[in-house]
Amino acid sequence: MKNYVITIARGYGSGGSHIAKRLSKDLNIPCYDEEILQMAADLSGINERFFYEANERIHKGAITINSSKGVYNGTLYHVDDKEFLSDENLFNYQAAVIKNLAMDGSTSCIIVGKAANYVLRSLKNVVKVNIQAPMEHCVFNIMDRLQKDEASAKDMIKKMNKYRSDYYKYYTGRKWLDPAEYDLSINTGALGEDYAAKLILQLVRDKGFLDDSSH
Repeated sequence: MKNYVITIARGYGSGGSHIAKRLSKDLNIPCYDEEILQMAADLSGINERFFYEANERIHKGAITINSSKGVYNGTLYHVDDKEFLSDENLFNYQAAVIKNLAMDGSTSCIIVGKAANYVLRSLKNVVKVNIQAPMEHCVFNIMDRLQKDEASAKDMIKKMNKYRSDYYKYYTGRKWLDPAEYDLSINTGALGEDYAAKLILQLVRDKGFLDDSSH
């Protein structure tokens, strides 16, 4: 069995995070989401709050999104450089953590969000998945799981998906929902979370990362 990485982009309320956790349990491999920010803080020596604040600036529309070229270039600036606390550098450290996880031969893993599919696009041991669902399906999930009313759920979904789209565009220069960015795009509204997990497992197997004795 070869070591591999599953990256999961997901629409808010689509069940993508639940599927990631389920795959983590089924495959007995770690799943990283917000943990990436703490790991980037540890790697860089930058307080974790700066990483959250950079994300919040995109969330609030305080950053101009370039339509053609993302800011990510992989260069790591160090403490004596004026770019040390720039949004670009904060993302670059997250990307460095993601690359380290992908190139670590000791274990496979799942990475949720963080434009990981783009960061790892040149590697062969990556399965890139995008999980989305129609608005009504996502609204139902948010209402059920977070005990929100319909209007609040719809507002949360629109804001979060805009943030995720802007985040992806800002750092990569590409479109978050473009199917060409992924190996597999799944509509959980049509297929359900159980079948989505099975499809991802089958793709991992078809790519040769799991042998017949594995799950």
